[in-house]
Amino acid sequence: MIHEYIVKTQDSGPYGITRGKDGAMWFTEQRGNRIGRINDAGEITSFPLPTESAGVMSIISDRTGDLWFTEYQANKIGRMSLDGYFTEYELPVVNSAPFGITEDREGAIWFTEMNSGRIGRLTASGEMTEFELPNSDTFPSFIVPGSDGALWFTQNQGNSIGRITTEGDVTEFPIPTPNSGPVGITSGPDGALWFVQIMSNKIGRMTTSGEVTEYMIPTSNAKPHAIISGENGDLWFTEWGGNQTGRITVQGKITEYPIPTNHAEPHGIAIGTKGDIWFAEECNQIGRLIISP
Repeated sequence: MIHEYIVKTQDSGPYGITRGKDGAMWFTEQRGNRIGRINDAGEITSFPLPTESAGVMSIISDRTGDLWFTEYQANKIGRMSLDGYFTEYELPVVNSAPFGITEDREGAIWFTEMNSGRIGRLTASGEMTEFELPNSDTFPSFIVPGSDGALWFTQNQGNSIGRITTEGDVTEFPIPTPNSGPVGITSGPDGALWFVQIMSNKIGRMTTSGEVTEYMIPTSNAKPHAIISGENGDLWFTEWGGNQTGRITVQGKITEYPIPTNHAEPHGIAIGTKGDIWFAEECNQIGRLIISP
């Protein structure tokens, strides 16, 4: 069963979503220039960003409870406490287009820079370090910690998965399918990296040694976007083109769940405290998939 909740802010454009330490779901309003909060009752609160037209995209909740997010257009990394206090960190290189964001085992924040071809690292005290990738035009997108302690990221235009150690050493692993357009990536329950291929309509699995297995999505032109690890040995992903959410087991079995609203444009996805699947719909709604026991 899927419930949908309307974000009353006109043209808000929900994009990324994460579960907060307070048990609520927090999401970015890409066009509305806000950070939104929704609880289990569907009540929504929004917090305006300090910078206008920031282009807020991906969002995570760190171990202390603070929310971190990328400001794609403002060239900043944002941080917000659960009571709405903001801090922003400007990137050294203009028009870097920060996009994906994650936290490593030591509590440092890592992010991708789509336009400048770099991976950035930001400590809680605000110290920023940037690492150049072998090629500056690969469009590094989402990023996640791997089971090996390194950070793994998709290279949307490089048709590869990148690995960077906490010291900044980079390795690239090609994807077998040409021009696959990898976007979302997550560390799976099996210790492998799972990623979506928006152009080739596949879900990919890569071991930490670089071995790849690919699974075709049943719906054609599904345009998978984001992917997360589930709680029952499975993974969940959004289908931006297919207007569905999907579930894939570690054995590769895929189940799809249609979204009631047409052209909902689902992007970010996260697991709620009750095991429900929450996802951001760019059509000004937040979706919630309740799995029957």
